[in-house]
Amino acid sequence: MESDNLFSNTFQTKSNAPLADKLRPKNFDDFFGQEAILGNNSLLRNAILNDKLGNIIFFGPPGVGKTTLIEIISSNTRSSLIKLNAVLSSIKELRNEIANAKERLHSTNRKTILFIDEVHRFTAVQQDALLPSIENGTITFIGATTENPFFAVNKALISRARIFSLLPLNENDLKKIIEKVINYYHDLKDSKTIQITDDAINHLIKFCGGDARNLINALELCISITKENNDNLIFIDLPIAEDSIQKKKIVYDKNGQSHFDVISAFIKSIRGSDPDATLYWLANMVEAGEDPNFIFRRLLISACEDIGLADPNAIVVVKSCCDAFDRVGFPEGLYFLSQASLYLAISPKSNSNKAIFKAVEAINSTNISSVPNHLKNNSSYYLNPHNYPEQSLQQEYLPNELKELKFWKPKDSGWEKKRYQDLSKKRNS
Repeated sequence: MESDNLFSNTFQTKSNAPLADKLRPKNFDDFFGQEAILGNNSLLRNAILNDKLGNIIFFGPPGVGKTTLIEIISSNTRSSLIKLNAVLSSIKELRNEIANAKERLHSTNRKTILFIDEVHRFTAVQQDALLPSIENGTITFIGATTENPFFAVNKALISRARIFSLLPLNENDLKKIIEKVINYYHDLKDSKTIQITDDAINHLIKFCGGDARNLINALELCISITKENNDNLIFIDLPIAEDSIQKKKIVYDKNGQSHFDVISAFIKSIRGSDPDATLYWLANMVEAGEDPNFIFRRLLISACEDIGLADPNAIVVVKSCCDAFDRVGFPEGLYFLSQASLYLAISPKSNSNKAIFKAVEAINSTNISSVPNHLKNNSSYYLNPHNYPEQSLQQEYLPNELKELKFWKPKDSGWEKKRYQDLSKKRNS
C-alpha cells in the first residue's frame, strides 16, 4: 500500500503533488518526533512492528504524524486497513464496511483495521455503531482526532481504546525536516542547491507551530519563489522566510477542546493574579481569531466570580471596556480587552459571591420555611432600621429554624474586608 506519510525518501510519482505528500516515510527510520510513545522498545512501536495492535486513538494537533502512523501500521500488518473520514462518511457506509469486515473474517480469516480520521466528528449514533464489532473482534479500531477524546469521543468508545497523545514537533525534529527537503531538491534530476540562513530557519521553525506539513509547505514556497543566484544557489534569507510564513500557526479550534483549554488558562491566570500569563493567553485567543464577545463574557463572569466584593468596581470596568470595544472594534479595541483583563488580574480577589449556591442548596435540602411574622408584608412587628440610626438593632431575618446558618464567608481583602469589619463592629456594638 502506498504511504500517506510526511517524511520519506520514497516519493510519490505525481509531479503536481505537494512536497509534503512526496516526503512521506514508510518506516520508523524516516519518522521524526514522538519519542515519548515511539522510542525504541516502546509499547506502541513494538505493537505496530509485531502486528499486535489493539484499539487505539491518536490525539494531537495537525501535522504531527497521526496519518503517518496509519501508513506505517498499514505496511506492518496482515490485516486489511480500511480508511474512513468522519466528515465524509455516512452511517450507511460505516455499517457496510463493518459488514465487509465480518465477511472477510469469516471467509478468509483476515482481520480488518478500521481507521476513522477526525473521529470526533462522528455522531453519537455512528460511534455507537462501532461498539459491537469492536467487542466481538470483527474490527480493530483506530481513530485520529485533533480534539481531546475525553471530551469529544463517547466514553464507551474510549473505554475500549488506548489513547496516545502526539505532541507538536520540537526544534531538532523540524531541523531534520528542513534538511530532508534540501536533500530532496539536491537529489532531483534537475538538481537544486539550497542555502538557508540560520535566521530563516529559526523563523520557519518558530512560525510553523510544530506542524511538519506547515513547515514543508512554507519551505516549498520559499524555494519556488526564489531564483538561483550567480553561483547557481537558491539563497533563502529571513525576508524570504517571512514572506512564505507571515502569521504564526496557533493550534486553536474555536469549537474544540483547545478553545476551552486556552480560556481556562486565561481565567485561571486572572484568578492567580498573574498579569503576564493573562496577557499571553489573551494574545493567544486574539491571534487565533476568537470572538471578542466571548472573551468579554468570560471577563464579566470572572469580575463577579473571582474578584467579586473585593472590588465591586471590577464588573463596571469590564462592562465599560466591553461597550468601548463595540464602538471602536479592532485593532484599537485590543486596548479595551487588555485593560479589562489586566484590571481583573491585578485586583484583590474574593469568591464569596458563590455563597448564593449554598443558599440554593439550603432551599433544596430543607423544608421550605414560612416567612417570619415580623417580616411579612404590612407587619406591625417589623422594626425599620432607618428609625434606629444610632442604635444597634438586633432583629432576625432568617426563619427561626435556620437562624444559625451562615452562607456568606467574606474574604480578607479589598473593599469586602473593610465592609465586613464595619458590619461586624455594628453588630457587636
